[in-house]
Amino acid sequence: MSELLPLAEELNEYTVTPGVLGFIVFAILGVGVWILLKSMSKHLGKVDFTEQKGGADAERQPSRS
Repeated sequence: MSELLPLAEELNEYTVTPGVLGFIVFAILGVGVWILLKSMSKHLGKVDFTEQKGGADAERQPSRS
């Protein structure tokens, strides 16, 4: 823990830190991403993906006679 003390001593009134505003912006971005991921998961759950046999693949392959 003593190796972190010199880092704290380097901070003075002229050192720029993110502060409370940076934390608030980061938290809002995190909540926004969480809401988007939850919504995307819900929408992907509604997708009904079933492959059709003889669909697009049958059109591409030449017929064998």
